[in-house]
Amino acid sequence: MLVLDLSRALAGPHAAMMLGDMGARVIKVESPAGDDSRSWGPPFVGGDEDRESTYFFCANRNKESITLDLKAGADRGTLDELVRRADVLVENFRPGGFARLGYRDDRLRSLNPGLVRLSITGFGHDGPESARPGYDQILQGEGGLMSLTGDEQGTITKVGVPIADLMAGMNGAIGVLSALCERARTGRGRVVRTSLLAAMIGAHAFQGTRWTVGKEVPVPTGAQHPSIAPYGLFETQTAPVQVACGSEALWRSFAHVVGIPADDPRFGTNSLRVANRSELTAEITGMLAARPAEHWLRRLAEAGIPAGKVRGLDDVYAWEQVASQGLLIEVDHLTQGTLTLPGPTVRFDDNAHAAGRQEHLAPPTLGQHNESVREWLRT
Repeated sequence: MLVLDLSRALAGPHAAMMLGDMGARVIKVESPAGDDSRSWGPPFVGGDEDRESTYFFCANRNKESITLDLKAGADRGTLDELVRRADVLVENFRPGGFARLGYRDDRLRSLNPGLVRLSITGFGHDGPESARPGYDQILQGEGGLMSLTGDEQGTITKVGVPIADLMAGMNGAIGVLSALCERARTGRGRVVRTSLLAAMIGAHAFQGTRWTVGKEVPVPTGAQHPSIAPYGLFETQTAPVQVACGSEALWRSFAHVVGIPADDPRFGTNSLRVANRSELTAEITGMLAARPAEHWLRRLAEAGIPAGKVRGLDDVYAWEQVASQGLLIEVDHLTQGTLTLPGPTVRFDDNAHAAGRQEHLAPPTLGQHNESVREWLRT
C-alpha cells in the first residue's frame, strides 16, 4: 500500500503514521517550509543547522519526506504521478482547500479511480460552521470535552494531550481501512471524511447519553467517576492511589480491605455510594491515610481489586511492562542518531509490533527523500 500524506500538524499525520506502522509505504508531501509541527517547541534536539522538533517526531515515524510547491507546475506534475500510484491520500485542508489547488474530487478520480482519500477538518465538511479553522483545544472546548474535565470546584481544563487530533486521526484510519476493504470488492475508491468535532462527540461515551437520554448536563468531577463509586483517586499516607470498583463484588472486597462496613446503609448500592460520594471519599481517605501507598497497592492487588498509582512519563517509559508490549522502539535518525520513540499501539500474534513492518523508520528530515522518490517515479 502507498499512502500519500499531504496533511499537517497532528490529526492527519497521526492517521498516516498508523497506516505506516501497519506496513504501508508513507510518502509525506510537505511544502518547502515544512510541516507546521517542525517549528513547535521547545523541546528541540540538535544544533542550529540540524534542529528537529520532538513534537514532529511523535506523528511522523515510518514516513519518507518529499517537498513540493503545489502552486508550481513541475511539482504539481510530480504530485499527479504520486496520486496515480497511490492507494490512499490523507489531507486536512479546510473544506474546499484541496479543490482550490486544482485537486477536485472528479480530477482525483480521473487520475486514480481506486484512490481512497481521507479528508479531516475541524468542524466538518458542510453545515453552517464548516469554514471555521479547527485546532485541538478549540474543539475540546466547542465539542464539550472541557466542560467535563476539571476539578469538583468547577475549574475547567483541557486534556493533557491533543485528544481531538489523536481521535480524529484514529477514526480516519479506521475509515480508510473500511474503504480499502470495499475497494477490494469494487475496485473503486471513496472519500472518507471525519473531523475533530466528530472525534469529540464520539468521545463523550456515557456522558453523551447522560444528556441525550437522561437529560442531565454533566459537570466536572475531578478524579472521581461521576457514575461509579468508589472509582477514582484517593490520598494515602505517602502518595495517591487509584481504585476502580466496577461491581458490587469489588466494592465488598475493597470495603473489607480498608475496613469500611460494606453494608453501611449509606453505601449499600452503587447509586447510594454515588449520591453519598463526599461521605464515602472521606471515609476511604481516613482509612488510607494510616498507611503508605505501596502497602495499599499490595493489599488491593492481593484482593483482586483494580488499583494503581499515578506515574510520571519518566517512570512510564522506564516501566518494564511498557517495554514488554513493544511500546518503545529505537530508530536511526539521519541527523540525530539513535532515537527512542513511543511505538505502535497494535500488535499481531505473529509479530511483536505491527503486521508487515519488522523495522521502523525514523521521522524524516525535511525533503530527505526528494531524490529517492523522484528516482522511483522515473522507473
